[in-house]
Amino acid sequence: MSQLKVIRARDIMKKAYIEVDGMMTVEEALNALKQQNSNVIIVKKRHVDDAFGLVLLSDIAHQVLAKDRSPDRVNLYEVMTKPVVHLPPDMDVRYCARFFERLNLSVAPVIENDLIVGIVSYGELVLRGLYKLYQLEDEGE
Repeated sequence: MSQLKVIRARDIMKKAYIEVDGMMTVEEALNALKQQNSNVIIVKKRHVDDAFGLVLLSDIAHQVLAKDRSPDRVNLYEVMTKPVVHLPPDMDVRYCARFFERLNLSVAPVIENDLIVGIVSYGELVLRGLYKLYQLEDEGE
């Protein structure tokens, strides 16, 4: 009987992400996204009892572009999702994929000790998680 390989969210997450204040305009956020070659923004907590926010390009498309709003007059707090649905760092990537499917997510931050330690998207799940599962099996580790 073969040993089941476990690849965790922490093993595949992107550790680089953009974290900004909710007062930032969509225009400023788009410039930051372009510079960092990213498609997700984490909105910082305002205080210790607050929650993190999340802004995706789809949020901007639906709430700014489709509604013909000016990106220099819309703040991120107006278009963000808050509170964010997040992953624990030790969750198996198989369960991460099921979690994404059930909650209709495309990206989620990984939170440990009330701090964001990374971001997981379908790209990481498939290109890193699935690959590592089969690479490890193929190498006989």
